[in-house]
Amino acid sequence: MRLWIETGAQARAQALFGLPPLERLRRSIAKLVSSEDVILSGPVDESPAWIGARRDVDTSALGTRLRRALGQGEALVAVDAANAIDPRLIRYLLDSGEDVVASRGEGTMRAVVLRLSPAQAESIPPQAANLCEVADALLAAGRITLLGDHAFPAYVDKLRRFLPYWIYAVDDVPTRRRLERRMFWDNYKGSTDLLTRWVFPPLVWPLVRFCTRWRIHPNTVTVLSIVLAFAAVPLFARGDFLAGFICAYAMSVLDSVDGKVARVTLTDSKIGNLLDHGLDQVHPPFWYFAWAWGLGAHTPDAPLYQLAVWLIIFYVADRIVLGIARHRIGFALHAAGRLDERARSFIARRNITMTIMALALLSGAGAAGLYAVTAWQGLTLAWHSARTAWHGFLSPRRPRPEAR
Repeated sequence: MRLWIETGAQARAQALFGLPPLERLRRSIAKLVSSEDVILSGPVDESPAWIGARRDVDTSALGTRLRRALGQGEALVAVDAANAIDPRLIRYLLDSGEDVVASRGEGTMRAVVLRLSPAQAESIPPQAANLCEVADALLAAGRITLLGDHAFPAYVDKLRRFLPYWIYAVDDVPTRRRLERRMFWDNYKGSTDLLTRWVFPPLVWPLVRFCTRWRIHPNTVTVLSIVLAFAAVPLFARGDFLAGFICAYAMSVLDSVDGKVARVTLTDSKIGNLLDHGLDQVHPPFWYFAWAWGLGAHTPDAPLYQLAVWLIIFYVADRIVLGIARHRIGFALHAAGRLDERARSFIARRNITMTIMALALLSGAGAAGLYAVTAWQGLTLAWHSARTAWHGFLSPRRPRPEAR
């Protein structure tokens, strides 16, 4: 399977988050197709360097060049370098055994991607000027089918949500701005806490724009998050709660920034995922114990010291239960049903527990705040244990993520 890329119209395409569509496409397929199986076809060779890709510089109409490429006897996925294309869609069509067309938009904003076998070559109009004309001709002749949303695997496990495939024609600045906002919101998880969903976005959006404009790598943001997370520990421990919570909330905002920068610029990496998710799981116990220490619990027999130990036990047990749930049902527990998704908004996770503690400290009831956080973590553990038992062991029907 080869990837055939029409490059003739890319000069008019707008860059999304600083990435020209062709570069976005190159990053999208880096792990899917070898460069030797990529054909850059167009009337002039204005494409940036793509080491290993074949060049087909020809002034013939697109239809003629596409027919010639199919005449070499291999199936291909045909895309327009002027469009921004969902990497999941390219992966799906490369693996597909059927000729289909994926289409989005209308009129001048319409964009298509086609999966074509060599048998389609003779049905392609030689004078077709763009892929939309090719798609319309093949659809009218009954030679190809339209890819429906029902047939596309739209669930994104990392985001715990369904996202229909997308293809964007990005021809002007207003469209670019609108699509950048849409891509930003599309990269929010389907189930997350109230602060991440409703409070942080006005801060996260300009930071994402800043990082993409100045080409700041998401791992740089993650490292800064790690520094802030652990800088908060000694501040909490010595009772400097204001400075500690400034670091904590700044870290939480940046925790939303790095993943979005990685996804919108296609720069996510294994080390980045390891650092990001590792930080999320490791730092809360340090904060919890530091809260107790900062409130005066300096000996093991102090009630708040023992409370912090129980809080950490509840926290670790909760993470283990969530791991068991994922192993049993095949995806995150919070995507198992609408009740689980809604519960994720306010259960005991970092942003919720630190907000409970911050409010308690502001009201002069720090010890009561630690008791409240511990109780809430214990209740969260009980809730997750019950839902894991039901979905993973007792339910007569295997749960599946629900489309929203």
